Amino acid sequence: MKITILTLFPEMFDGFLTNSIIKRAIGKNVVEVKIVNIRDYTKDKYGRVDTPPIGGGAGLIMKCQPIVDALRDVSTSSSKKIMLSPRGIQFSQEFAGNLAKLDDIVLLCGHYEGIDERVNDYVDELVSIGDYILTGGEIGAMVIADAVIRLLDGAISKESLNDESFNGGLIEYPQYTEPKDFEGKKVPDILYTGNHTAIDKYRRKESLRLTRKHRPDLFEKHELTKQDKKLLDELDQCEENPKWLTQALEKGKKFTKN
Repeated sequence: MKITILTLFPEMFDGFLTNSIIKRAIGKNVVEVKIVNIRDYTKDKYGRVDTPPIGGGAGLIMKCQPIVDALRDVSTSSSKKIMLSPRGIQFSQEFAGNLAKLDDIVLLCGHYEGIDERVNDYVDELVSIGDYILTGGEIGAMVIADAVIRLLDGAISKESLNDESFNGGLIEYPQYTEPKDFEGKKVPDILYTGNHTAIDKYRRKESLRLTRKHRPDLFEKHELTKQDKKLLDELDQCEENPKWLTQALEKGKKFTKN
């Protein structure tokens, strides 16, 4: 895959491209990431890429000409051209998965007070990473690029992808490390049983519990299976009768010993 990012501030991506998973993915030729300076395309005799808005108003607006020329230079007929915009559709894991199936993505970063309205006609889609205001689209472009790259074959292990947050529409279950007891906060006993069926059931139940508690918006959209409904019933029983959980865990230990 090739990802091209159009920006006025290329240096903002130096750390992003030279660390962790992104660096390894680039090194393994899983993805090619190209950072393009929009300023290189301006035809303004003073080298400007922005101007005060027509009709008055605060700040500066990015001009059409350098952006459009940059888009034309870096994209092809198969490129997916995306502009970061607050009016765009909300970015999500599902959206990232769809982008990961493409071969060529171009991300356009706005800055200052915005971009000339007419640039909208030269991109394929407007995308927002959330309902808040940033100084520019660069951070949003990093979010999108990171979410997409890690889904590409060879970027990270398939096992890691399978168990991640939002896979299947639920929040990921809790994870623990040693020691078993840290300042009185203990790792759940069931994780030490070696009973992988019981552990998988526990983790699924925790994903359901955490999603229902912290992200009811996701929970409402999730299509519950018969097993999910059964696990939720068990959760509700546990909340009403805490001893029920202890009895269930003891039963699981006996099953393991057999």
